[in-house]
Amino acid sequence: MKKNLFSILPLLAFCFIALTANSCLALDEGGCLTCHQYPGLVRLAKNNGLKALHIDEAKYLKSPHGKLRCNKCHTTIIKVPHTGETKVDCTTECHKGDKEKKLPDNYALSGFHKEEQSFIVALKDKSSCRVCHPLYPHSNNTLVRGFLNLHAGFMLCEVCHINKSKFDNLTYEWESSKNADFSGTPFGTFYNPQTKKAHKSKHFISRITAFAPQNGKKRSLTNTWDTARAKAYVGKEKNLKPDEREKELAYFHKDIEKKEISVACNECHSVNGILDFNKLGFDEKKTKDLIYLNIKGLVTKYKTFYFPNLFGY
Repeated sequence: MKKNLFSILPLLAFCFIALTANSCLALDEGGCLTCHQYPGLVRLAKNNGLKALHIDEAKYLKSPHGKLRCNKCHTTIIKVPHTGETKVDCTTECHKGDKEKKLPDNYALSGFHKEEQSFIVALKDKSSCRVCHPLYPHSNNTLVRGFLNLHAGFMLCEVCHINKSKFDNLTYEWESSKNADFSGTPFGTFYNPQTKKAHKSKHFISRITAFAPQNGKKRSLTNTWDTARAKAYVGKEKNLKPDEREKELAYFHKDIEKKEISVACNECHSVNGILDFNKLGFDEKKTKDLIYLNIKGLVTKYKTFYFPNLFGY
């Protein structure tokens, strides 16, 4: 019985990816867009650069390689996470022996998918978090860092990282941020809650943030009151002794907590999550999608996930 059960696990895993790929099912046989469909999906690269991981399906289908399955080029991708396994050599199969189309050995592949990717290049705000942490701060967890980073375009750090045990009656609403610069198609909520109007000329993003009651009013918990002190800390950090540095960091993080991935995901993306998506303005379909997010089970239940190869594609 155990042998039979384990023999069908790859099939069950494949069904999980395929059936949760939504509109990608018919054209994305490998289920790659289950993850890569999200704008803002990026990871930090060497020299403080960014590696964009988003793929716009419609733009990809119109590209010269739109008829190819992903694994025709990305032949080394067999598991999640697949960081460091994305080497592509066009001359090994598709362009092998074709003198007219064969690419030179030093052909640069960095421009591929550039037209299909969307992410925020710059977003200035007055948060003290951003003094030390970049716009895309998550880099340690190789499995989910891209998914964690994409949240930067939709919410402030405090939504996930605020220590809820220190605050009562927290609420979550939209708060305006500064103009954002995008690479690719802009995404997010271009709505100013103060004027109740969308911005047409500039991408003035509104992001979700946490609020706590104070003196009969709502107070945003986005920390802007420590920004000056944070800048001063950065300026003197190299000259501080280890105990002095720890004391300063303890101050800045006094209301902040880190969370396991499973906890962080389920806090928002669940029936009883902290975010009321309907109240935040999402329609019924989007609310359902956000609650039952199809990728959540993959990133919270598996350390390493190997793609099944049932049909030999």
